[in-house]
Amino acid sequence: MATQDRADAVPHRAMVLAAGLGTRMRPFNGEIPKPLVQVGGKPLIDHVLDRLAAAGVERAVVNVHHLADQIEQHLEGRSRPRIVISDERRELLGTGGGVVKALPELGGAPFFLVNSDTIWIDGVKPNLTRLAAAFAAERMDALLLLAPTATSIGYSGRGDFAMSPEGRLTRRGERAVVPFVYAGAAILAPALFAGPPSGAFALTTLFDRAAEAGRLYGLRLEGVWMHVGTPEAVVAAEAAIFVSAA
Repeated sequence: MATQDRADAVPHRAMVLAAGLGTRMRPFNGEIPKPLVQVGGKPLIDHVLDRLAAAGVERAVVNVHHLADQIEQHLEGRSRPRIVISDERRELLGTGGGVVKALPELGGAPFFLVNSDTIWIDGVKPNLTRLAAAFAAERMDALLLLAPTATSIGYSGRGDFAMSPEGRLTRRGERAVVPFVYAGAAILAPALFAGPPSGAFALTTLFDRAAEAGRLYGLRLEGVWMHVGTPEAVVAAEAAIFVSAA
C-alpha cells in the first residue's frame, strides 16, 4: 500500500492495552504483570511507550487490571508520553470495552492503539511513523500493523488476515491459512466505535464490522515482529534483539 509523508497526521494520543491476565506468561505472572516482564533489559510496556514517544505521542491512556498497582507505580515517573490510567480493577472489559471506556481521554481524532506486550525491531523507518503516513480517515476506520507469519519470531499460528494489493483486509476463515498476523499496533478512527456493544467485548468484533464495510486496512511491518506470549518466547525475543544490536 502506497504511503505519503504527512507529519501533521501523526496521532498525538494513544491507547495502550495493559489489562490482560497474561495467563500464558507463567511463571512470571504470579508476581509480575506481563507488561512489566523484561525483554532485552527493559519492561515490555517501556518498549511500547518509548516507541510512542519517539513517534510524537503526547498522551497515552493505559488500562490496568491484573496486578494493577505494580503497573501504576512503574509508570508514575514517566512524562513522555504523559500517562493517564484507565482503571479496570472492578471489571475487565476486554480489548474493545477497554477502549470504549477510555474514549473520553482519547479525543475526537484518530489514535494509536498498541498492545503493551507487542515488540518488534524496526526497519529503516519506524513502523508507527509508517502507520501514521498511511492512514486515510476518508476510507479507513482502522489501519492495522501486520507481520508476515513466515518471518515472525515465536509465532506458530495460521495467521489472522489476508490482504489485498490495496491493503484491504479479509479475516482468515476457520480452516484457512493466511500470510499475515496482527502485530498488536494500529491507528483507529473514533468512527470505529459508533454503536459499540455494551460491557466487555473484543476489538475483533469491530474489526470484523469494519472489514464488512470495506474500511479495515493493513500495513505490512518492516523489520521483525516477536510474539512474546510465553517465557520461552522471551528468550527467543532477547536473542533476536541481541543479534540486531550486534
